[in-house]
Amino acid sequence: MLDLDLSSFDVLVVDDEQDNLDAFRFTFRRSFRLNYARGGVEALEMLDRIDPAVILSDQRMPGMAGIDFLERAKQRRPDAFGILLTAYADIQVLVDAVNSGAVDRYIQKPWNSKELTAIIRQGIQVFSTKRENRRLREQLALYRGYLEREQRDPIDFGELVGDSRALQQVTTSIAEVASTSTHVLIEGEQGSEKDVVARAIHVGSSREEQPFVRVTCAAFRGEALERELFGWRRGAFEGAFGDRAGRLELAHGGTIYLDEPWPLTSSLQARLLRFLSDGQLERIGATDTLRVDVRVVLAVTTSFSETWGRGEVLPELVTRLSVFPIRLPPLRERPGDIPMLAEHFLRKYARRNARAATSLSEEAIAKLKAYAWPGNARELENVIERAAILSRGDVIQPEHLAYTPRPPLLAPSPLVETDTASPVSASVPPPSSISGKGGPASNLSASLEEYERQELLTAMARCNGNKAEVARYLGVQRTTLYYRLKRLGIDG
Repeated sequence: MLDLDLSSFDVLVVDDEQDNLDAFRFTFRRSFRLNYARGGVEALEMLDRIDPAVILSDQRMPGMAGIDFLERAKQRRPDAFGILLTAYADIQVLVDAVNSGAVDRYIQKPWNSKELTAIIRQGIQVFSTKRENRRLREQLALYRGYLEREQRDPIDFGELVGDSRALQQVTTSIAEVASTSTHVLIEGEQGSEKDVVARAIHVGSSREEQPFVRVTCAAFRGEALERELFGWRRGAFEGAFGDRAGRLELAHGGTIYLDEPWPLTSSLQARLLRFLSDGQLERIGATDTLRVDVRVVLAVTTSFSETWGRGEVLPELVTRLSVFPIRLPPLRERPGDIPMLAEHFLRKYARRNARAATSLSEEAIAKLKAYAWPGNARELENVIERAAILSRGDVIQPEHLAYTPRPPLLAPSPLVETDTASPVSASVPPPSSISGKGGPASNLSASLEEYERQELLTAMARCNGNKAEVARYLGVQRTTLYYRLKRLGIDG
């Protein structure tokens, strides 16, 4: 038997005679967490409040017989282990009850305390196994769907390219933390390889064969991120048409990568703090607690002090999430890595396109090293892919390298070539001059979103939550429907 805490599971005892209930209380109160009901009607009402692992019921009760009660109880709590207590050996009735699935075991009175203890323990074991199997099946199904939606590139999985001292310090930090279960904070600019570092930590750990779940937090507004991470019970909020596991459950045994989870609502902070403290979580709208083993890898683009120093995040949560910070240096601080990284991206693109360029000229490499790369590795990858198309030959030349113009948010770096970046026109008025916070444009946008949300909720209710039917009813592609549901925080 698995090492289970028997006192953490509810056992419901149903009997119309108080003396029998008192006998149960005296015999088993130290071994199990007992709940009592005087008859089937009262017990069915209790099933709305508790989730028992084992239900023991007397057979002869006024108003509702034990077998009838267990049949109805199984409809509400199908995982519960049903035990029927009877003083009458009506074999055919008992056989029919067992075959129907309403009764898992039956015991003749007077019962033996040792025998009944063993049977209750067995019932808890069966209940726990059913729940664990259901959770694993749900996790597998959700992870399969997650993999179908997520675009994963095996070439870059856990691979860091470069041999500069700055990057060597990063790889050393990865090696130090990967073998532990410590949560990790990755700091780096936009376009840097924060996701690659997160995958490298996962691949280098004992969790490699377990799920790696990435959450692009900017895709979820307000309370939607909390729902996505922790899941929900049916009816927990408007639009929750069914139970759903959150991404944290989906990542059980593995790693969850949270990309820029800002801002954090107060409720989400409290839930995260509890999860990081003891590994326990509750789905939104649920009362039962789940224990989940997940390493959290958090990515931020601004400096750590700027992100957290505004006092909007609980200090204890800051401490929990910043146990092991890793700073990823921008590409301009390691120009020696640029040629290796460029060749890596070129090989990657060549594998996908047979007629692509396969090398870079020395002049092209010099031009790459002279650029400041405000978009870091992601910008470099885009430039190389574009150059491979424009070259129409085996070798990329300097004229094939075209950089994307960017607005001068900061003073230009001395490394930036003046002939490779063009200024952005300043003729467009700033957003504040168009509509201030809470102005007409903002109110119109909010009103349109709320109207769209209500229309989607009405369609979901009309189609009983069947998204394929909703898409047909609204006359939209299913992928478009999924995007709108997720954007508006509806069960998607």
